[in-house]
Amino acid sequence: MKRLRKALSGAALILATIGPSGLASARADEAMIEGCLKAAAELHQVSAGVLVLLLSVEDGRLGEVSQNTNRTVDIGPMQLNDTWVPKIAEHWRASPDAAYRALRDNFCANVEGGAWILRQALDEAHGDLWKGVALYHSHDPVHQLEYMQLVYAQAMRLKRESARELASADSNGGGR
Repeated sequence: MKRLRKALSGAALILATIGPSGLASARADEAMIEGCLKAAAELHQVSAGVLVLLLSVEDGRLGEVSQNTNRTVDIGPMQLNDTWVPKIAEHWRASPDAAYRALRDNFCANVEGGAWILRQALDEAHGDLWKGVALYHSHDPVHQLEYMQLVYAQAMRLKRESARELASADSNGGGR
């Protein structure tokens, strides 16, 4: 969450240069994003931190649809594969078209869909976090390994960044 707050705080500073309404909007966006992550994590009993890691690794954007080489597409911030759309639609009791649009255009819906998929993967993995993360991405062992390595590398990068921030705060008297 700290990494998410830092990234959003940076965005807030940029928006602040365009005026007070920009800063207020950025703070509202930050609160909305954090609220969506917490709600989805709680609803599906998954770690909000893992959702943040997956968001970071996937690096998708709201409204974005990315073409895959296997003729599927990945949708929105969590880059949810469109093969999940019928199942998510059923879970939401919505039409596939409505589910697709929500996943593409609504951050909270996209994160909730991703948390639901992660929950399915964790259940399939009998609670094993890394196997669940791998299954969140793919059932192909090669793709699973590659994805786990990406997520692990991202987690380690964020850990190093956090340690540097703490050391910097301590050396500047920020920890007192």
